[in-house]
Amino acid sequence: MVEVRVLPRGLLVDWGGVLTSGLEPALRRWAELDDFDFDSYLEAVLKWLPSESTAEVELNPVHALERGQIAVPDFERKLASILVRRDGTPVPAEGLIERMFAHFEHQPAMSALVRRANERGIKTALLSNSWGNTYPRDTWDGMFDDIVISGEVGLRKPEPEIFLLAARRLNLEPSECVFIDDLQLNVDGARAVGMTAILHTEYDETRRALETLFGADLT
Repeated sequence: MVEVRVLPRGLLVDWGGVLTSGLEPALRRWAELDDFDFDSYLEAVLKWLPSESTAEVELNPVHALERGQIAVPDFERKLASILVRRDGTPVPAEGLIERMFAHFEHQPAMSALVRRANERGIKTALLSNSWGNTYPRDTWDGMFDDIVISGEVGLRKPEPEIFLLAARRLNLEPSECVFIDDLQLNVDGARAVGMTAILHTEYDETRRALETLFGADLT
């Protein structure tokens, strides 16, 4: 008996590091312009990432911000309070998130790839963890059938519920979805709920993987 391969029908795409340039170069540029040591930023944030607990909102400002549980100005003050410029002065809190995300560069080839997938009848959605930052929504015409942003839905990757929500909003089962992210933790989270997931590193590799999975020419 010949086994018939069932093709996926949905494509879920991360924003930062997939539709934009990589996270680390952009954040290093922010640290350079705000004149503090980048490694001190990493050390500070890692201290905020304990295991999940009942007091996680208090313990973990990053996760709370991503879920929309704390306001951006409050987070900015928390982060600024643990960053020190090289001259010993504090990093300004106001506008910190905007400065942090100012150096992410749009990746037009990846955006065009998502548009071509949508044009070929593949349902598409953005699935992004937000740090209260703004998104270039005016550039997304023809890209997405739905948009799932963590701070707007009160969930964050890699929590299983946010993957299930994104699939449900496309009227698909998780097994019918392919997810692209630049972080292995989120790729593992998608796979745990039954999705096919791709760790994005560069355009051509991701395009070829999608063409194989969807059985479609996406060039």
